[in-house]
Amino acid sequence: MTFDYNTTRKKLILAEYGRNVQNMVKYIVDLPTKEERNRYAQVVIDLMGFLNPHLRDVADFKHKLWDHLHIISDFKIDVDSPYPKPSEDAIRFKPAPLSYPQQRIKYKHYGKTVELMITRAKAIEDPARKQAMVQSIANFMKMAYVTWNKDSVADETIIKDLREMSNGALHLEENVNLQRVEVRQASNSGRQRNSSQNKGRQNSSNRNNSGSNRQRGNNPGGKRY
Repeated sequence: MTFDYNTTRKKLILAEYGRNVQNMVKYIVDLPTKEERNRYAQVVIDLMGFLNPHLRDVADFKHKLWDHLHIISDFKIDVDSPYPKPSEDAIRFKPAPLSYPQQRIKYKHYGKTVELMITRAKAIEDPARKQAMVQSIANFMKMAYVTWNKDSVADETIIKDLREMSNGALHLEENVNLQRVEVRQASNSGRQRNSSQNKGRQNSSNRNNSGSNRQRGNNPGGKRY
């Protein structure tokens, strides 16, 4: 089997198999008899599996190799495949791009979720359940505020923002204290604990070494019989 490696260089299809495999498949497509195409196709399938051993971890990897053979040939190869020929339309199908939300968020540090929760709370008819929902929303708003601003916030600020975002439909009962939110520097405290532990181990090691040195000084000759 001979190949023309001086052919015009085109964009590789499934580049992980390399240009040589693509040229081999192109050669097989032009063979005159199906018997020859079947024989050479099997050789190329074995080569493709050798070049990509990671495919052996894929379920039914032989099926995937034959699908790739058809794709590389641009669905022009005529061989007796042990698996159904893949659909060209299914392979080239491109899903519609997902639209990115373009809705404006008035208070970005609270996020869109708070606006959705406020809308849902406004539709609740049971007063007790509605008030519990408002309390949960306010606590969440306080947590979100501190997360993004890295600072404490007065409950009055959260209550005012909640009233504005709900157009006056939601309000908290008087003398209600929101949950306390603290921002802790976990990494710094972790480093301090590790530093203290290292110093403790180092001091212990120094004490042990000091004791050993004193013992050797008291008995420089070692044990005598």
